[in-house]
Amino acid sequence: MKHAIMIFFASCMMACGQVQYAFTNFAGVPSGPWVDGTGGAARFYRPSGVAVDTAGNLYVADSRNNTIRKITPGRAVTTVAGSPLQAGSSDGTGSAARFSWPRGVAVDNAENVYVADSLNSTIRKITPDGAVTTLAGSAGQRGRIDGIGSAARFAEPSGVAVDTAGNLYVADTANNKIRKITPAGVVSTLADNALFYYPSGVAVDRAGNVYVADTNNRTIRKIAATGMVTTLAGSAGQAGSADGTGNAARFGLPFGVALDNAGNIYVADDNATIRKITPDRNVTTLAGSPWNYGSADGTGSAARFGSLLGVALDNAGSVYVADEQTIRKITPASEVTTFAGSPEQPGSADGTGSTARFAFPNGVAGDRAGNVYVADSESYTIRMITPDGAVTTVAGSPGQRGSEDGTASAARFNYPYAVAVDSAGNVYVADEQTIRKITPGGEVTTLAGSAGQFGSDNGTGSAARFGGATGVAVDSAGYVYVAEFENQTIRKITPAGEVTTLAGSTGLEGGDDGVG
Repeated sequence: MKHAIMIFFASCMMACGQVQYAFTNFAGVPSGPWVDGTGGAARFYRPSGVAVDTAGNLYVADSRNNTIRKITPGRAVTTVAGSPLQAGSSDGTGSAARFSWPRGVAVDNAENVYVADSLNSTIRKITPDGAVTTLAGSAGQRGRIDGIGSAARFAEPSGVAVDTAGNLYVADTANNKIRKITPAGVVSTLADNALFYYPSGVAVDRAGNVYVADTNNRTIRKIAATGMVTTLAGSAGQAGSADGTGNAARFGLPFGVALDNAGNIYVADDNATIRKITPDRNVTTLAGSPWNYGSADGTGSAARFGSLLGVALDNAGSVYVADEQTIRKITPASEVTTFAGSPEQPGSADGTGSTARFAFPNGVAGDRAGNVYVADSESYTIRMITPDGAVTTVAGSPGQRGSEDGTASAARFNYPYAVAVDSAGNVYVADEQTIRKITPGGEVTTLAGSAGQFGSDNGTGSAARFGGATGVAVDSAGYVYVAEFENQTIRKITPAGEVTTLAGSTGLEGGDDGVG
């Protein structure tokens, strides 16, 4: 999985007054994984949602590939609908259909597959013969409107579940709501008076109770058939990894939920663990080790996971999870194996021009000398490209995820997303719940926030909390500004590390102008 940094230059066309842009490949090689095959020979590109049919076939929302994939019990992977890397919203059959970052899947007893097509803000349906239609919502039309079919509006739905009567339940993530769609396409809002915070996963039992991974609240919620909403496990806003009963348990970022026939709930918790909640609300860790990321197969806490999103169960009680570029399988005895895909690390090679390799670079910033700094997100490093295209690693170690401060390769990053450079050559990094600083000598420190501690608290240094930093900038006086995607706010950090909220209000999404 090799990626590239592109640059462009502009030349003025004096005769017509237009600017013409020419793009060149500055460093790295563009490509993407989308290989069908069996087991480890297959390739996925950030799979998010998984669902199992009655025959034991697994359906996967392969998000960055914009496709829906199928894995047979024999581990053969095929593409059911969509075309790799081709985003769009077209209905059609098989590869003629288009999706835009599909995140959730569910399958009914008739083998119809339902898709939460997140960036299209629609719910799609795929028949057993591969015909794709839009069941509800209108592509590109975000909103929160109940109605029938295309008259309804969603905002980046990410989870979907189906009950025995054919009703769909949708985690309407950016609307902070749970929606219901009848077989006739009638969309309503479930438990409209309840407050959710970026719910990502849903599951439904035979009695019509709906279970919700209330992601940014760090809780698992239940909506009874009567409409009553309760918190089954976790405590709102309290991040962690503690096992326990009910509100005593702690979750990192619960993304996916699934149910077995005995009423146990399984949770894909993005603190690198799979959690289990019994009917009496007792939470235990089924597999993985909290905050210890990796891709190792093994039993129980010896296994390692990367970024956990979707979860599903088969009739034998085996759990399947979407884990970065792979689908993992967990037996009832907690034995973890890689079911399909390859956990190979994306490229992270230093070099000049096209000999360099990147792993999902997200943010770039330039200094006064013409060097470009890159947040190389999934190699967990900060890279530098000189004006002549020579790429080196400034800080972090490829494939080694963490939050340790240190010098150069001794430092660890969790998911560096954006970078900024000040006039003295210091580099600032938006690293999920923290803002990191790298001196010209390569020394990495944490300027503000605390790794793994989600929130929106203002304060100084490690006392401050961030929800998810995705953008960073620095002014001439050394003040750092942070865009927080999940908190819907812009934060300001003084050179001394004091964090305040400059604009926006935590959790309130909108487009209103105003002060503060």
